[in-house]
Amino acid sequence: MRVACVGECMVELSERPDGSLVRGFGGDTLNTALYLARLGVTVDYVTALGDDPWSDAMVEAWGREGIGLERVRRLPGRMPGLYIIRTDDAGERSFHYWRDSAAARDLFSEPGAAETRAALEADDLVYVSGISLSLYGEAGRAALAETLAALRARGGRVAFDTNYRPRGWPDWEVARAAFRAALAQADLIFASVEDLDWLFGEAGDEEVLRHRGRAEIVLKTADGPVPVARVLHGTSDTKVPAGPVDRVVDTTAAGDSFAAGYLAARIAGLAPEAAAAEAHRLAGAVIGHRGAVIPREAMPALAF
Repeated sequence: MRVACVGECMVELSERPDGSLVRGFGGDTLNTALYLARLGVTVDYVTALGDDPWSDAMVEAWGREGIGLERVRRLPGRMPGLYIIRTDDAGERSFHYWRDSAAARDLFSEPGAAETRAALEADDLVYVSGISLSLYGEAGRAALAETLAALRARGGRVAFDTNYRPRGWPDWEVARAAFRAALAQADLIFASVEDLDWLFGEAGDEEVLRHRGRAEIVLKTADGPVPVARVLHGTSDTKVPAGPVDRVVDTTAAGDSFAAGYLAARIAGLAPEAAAAEAHRLAGAVIGHRGAVIPREAMPALAF
């Protein structure tokens, strides 16, 4: 199976307790692509970058991780976006962005967009997130939706993760409409109750649960301090709690790595509930390290 992850990678600056900054690269769908590649899945990253040194460094790093690069468009004179992560004493993080003119925003509008769309239509599975949707504007989202419809008509599948960042949207109504359209088009939905409540209010989970039976759903919530994945497929509805975690250092990429673990496990043939358990194991390892990408030697041994 060939997977494509669509979105944006940015220059990442992580603030240390002493105020110093460490440079890396990150983005939600890029994190998922990286962990998919580490788990043996054939995956392409679909984005646009500039012709600057940081874009060069990103592409080189992705290649070392085994991520497919053929779909990375390079736009002359452009640059990637930038964000800073601040992490509190409990390991919770906040993000601060500089990305309004990032090259990735023009993936579906610059020359080469037709080739990008045609390639996506031929994939087996395309993974997008709420942050992906926030990049493109109305015309870009319409082009992406048409592309995903053509993919599904051919027999491909769409996975949608509800990552929601309010600052990426002009207003709530635009975001709500875009999320509802994406949920209706997804065959596999990763959703967090927190994202849904921010976007739709206290009954936000109903926006996802209305697709039960049509789509495979992983609804992430918590039972006290323990993360829980409520897995719904067919008539089954099972809660899969995370196992114990030694320590929480940084929750960056917890959801991104969970999605990668789940997708890789499902591609390998595991049942949804077993896939959720493996996804928890990967996310548990990720939150024990600073930054979105953990050292290769810290990758847990999963059951597939």
